[in-house]
This record gives sequence, structure tokens and C-alpha cells, in this order.
Amino acid sequence: MTSSKLSSRLSSRRRSDPGLRWVRVVIAVLATVGAIDTGAITLKKWGLLGALSCGKEGFFGCNGCEKVLSSVWGSIAGQPLALFGFLAYLAILLMAVVPLVVQGEVRVDLSQRSWWGLALLSTAMAVFSLVLVGVMLFGLHDCCPFCILSALLSLSLLVFSLIGGDWEDTGTLIFRTVITALLVGIVGLGWAASANRPALVTGKGVPMAVVSESNPAKLALADHLKASGAVMYSAYWCPHCHEQKELFGRQATDKLVVIECAPDGRNSQKALCDAKKIEGYPSWEIKGVISSGVKPLNQLADKSSYTGSRSF
Repeated sequence: MTSSKLSSRLSSRRRSDPGLRWVRVVIAVLATVGAIDTGAITLKKWGLLGALSCGKEGFFGCNGCEKVLSSVWGSIAGQPLALFGFLAYLAILLMAVVPLVVQGEVRVDLSQRSWWGLALLSTAMAVFSLVLVGVMLFGLHDCCPFCILSALLSLSLLVFSLIGGDWEDTGTLIFRTVITALLVGIVGLGWAASANRPALVTGKGVPMAVVSESNPAKLALADHLKASGAVMYSAYWCPHCHEQKELFGRQATDKLVVIECAPDGRNSQKALCDAKKIEGYPSWEIKGVISSGVKPLNQLADKSSYTGSRSF
């Protein structure tokens, strides 16, 4: 009799907590790391945190986060893309932890539903992260260690969510995850393509539109560059010139001295560009020295002896 009651109690406990409890703990830890990662990026974009250190230039093939985070793909609806990642990690954390602490009959239903939530949300996050990695590699030709960390965390969350749940119907699991992956993939690729459309010109010879926002430090650097006589030589059709401007943001770019070198560009000064022997775009002339290529804002600050805030 006692043995029967014990067996019944253990069976009831297993039913009330479907899946592997230790996996929930691992997922909670990974989600916390992801929330800290994306939260820091969000605060940096809002100007509430100093510049993020991604290691020295060339670290694992990455030239830092500035170019990636300030690109046209760095925000949605005027808010940092990292903010939405933070909210997703927070949702994962709650779904992993809440079923471990609630008591009573609600625990059974909540536990099973949370595994579905974890599996589907982590699938969406993993697929969208792959889209972002593609954007970094093929759209920006650079990478950000913080963004790569978030992608690895998303993939890890997907793996642990799939192995942790008590999936009685694997066919339904596969169907739902595949549909979720396809939908997020299509929407993500559509967003990635449309986000770069502001780069289309609005008239013949007109430069690409800058959409990122400037913070006080970027505005101060732009003022300093102009006051010190720094000049940026550009061409309206040049994608790398657009990347350089996106690093500054729309308001700061308006303060820069930008010389149009394309012969068919609006307000072209091709003769000056030829006299300066400009061979690549963008090119910067700072203190009489001309160098080409997209420059990190810290490097421009160093070259121009800028002493103000560097919370770019």
C-alpha cells in the first residue's frame, strides 16, 4: 500500500513538471547573459552608457561595434534593435523561471505551455540572429563581437529548449518550429532588404539619406572636425561614404565639410578632388594629410586631436 502511494506520488510529480528542470536553469542563465548583452547595447545607443569596448581593431576579424550598431540595420522604428532582443531574452527568462517557483494545479499547464513558448521564441530568435549575421557579413562586411555573442546565445537557447521539453508529439513540434522559422526568415529578410532603401537617392546626384541619430559626442566631434579644417571627400553613389556618415548620424553629418567628387553629383567639386589627387572614397583630409577608407570615430578623434567626450 505504501509502495503504491509512493509510486503514485512520484508519477504525479513528474506530470506536474514536464521536461528537464536543470535545462530550465541553464536556459535562465543564458537568457540572463543575453539580457545583459543586449541591455548594454541599448543603453549605449540611448547615450546612457559609455562606448562599448569590443577589443582592439581586427579582433577576430571584427573592427568593432561602432559600424554595425550605427548602421541602418541597427534600429527599428527609431529604437535600437538591441532593445527588442533584450525584451525577447527577458521573456525567455520568465518562461524558464516562473514554472519553477509557482505552486498548485496551475503549474502543470504553465510548465507545458512554457516549453512551447521557449521552443518557438528561441526558434524565432535564432533565425533572426542568422539574418543579422548575414547582414554583417554581406551588407556591412564587418562584425560586432556583442552581436555574435547574442547570435550564439540564441542558437544555444534553441538547442536547450528542444532537448529540455517533454515532447509527446514530435511531429507537431517539427511542424510548428519549421513554420515559425520560415515566417521569421521571410520577415527578417524583407526587413533587412527594406532597411537599406533609405540609401536610394531622391534625385540625380543626391547622396544617400542618413537615417541614424547623432548623440552629443558625435555632434561635438563633427563641430571639432569642421573647426579644425577637416574635409571628407565623397561621391553620392559611394556605399562606403554612406557607412561613414551613418557612424556620425544625420545631425552630425550635416555639420561636416563634405566635398562631392562625382562629376555628375550635386554641387560637384571634381576639379578640387583631382587637384588633391583623391583616389578612393571616402577620403579624409586632416591636418594636411589625406587618407582613404571608412574611419572609426575614435580614429578621427585621434587624428584631429579631439579632446571632448568619446561616448560615441
